[in-house]
Amino acid sequence: MNDDEQHLRLLSIFHYVVGCLAGLFACFPLIHLAVGIMLLVAPQVLEGPHPQQHMPPEMAVFMGVMFTVFSAIMILFGWSFAVCVIVAGRSLARHRHYTFCLVMAGVLCIFMPFGTVLGVFTIIVLMRPSVKGLFSVSGDLGSALQQNQVAQVKS
Repeated sequence: MNDDEQHLRLLSIFHYVVGCLAGLFACFPLIHLAVGIMLLVAPQVLEGPHPQQHMPPEMAVFMGVMFTVFSAIMILFGWSFAVCVIVAGRSLARHRHYTFCLVMAGVLCIFMPFGTVLGVFTIIVLMRPSVKGLFSVSGDLGSALQQNQVAQVKS
């Protein structure tokens, strides 16, 4: 195993770790989702003992919808991002989908501190001509195997 393959293997492992961390952090809005659902289903639970602390029903519905919708969107985006990072890690390990890996490395740079470090190192490794060659060889091999299978089916 040469240095490029070893670097890609390490990057793929770090992508798995950062993807799992991103998925875990994307679960934090579940608390807000629970509060929003509670406001929609049973708003009286959050009212205080004094009449001045009671929330108007339309305000409870509005707040419940806002909490529910925004937290659901945040959870969906967070889990989608985590899945994309894990898929990029798998693609790095298999030497496939070069452009997707490069785009995900750029997106990872937004998420500090771990994503930035991982994204920069991934971009540095992916820009090497020898690594580009690894990706093109596996892509050529895949298309050659596919053409061979088609030829076998036809004959």
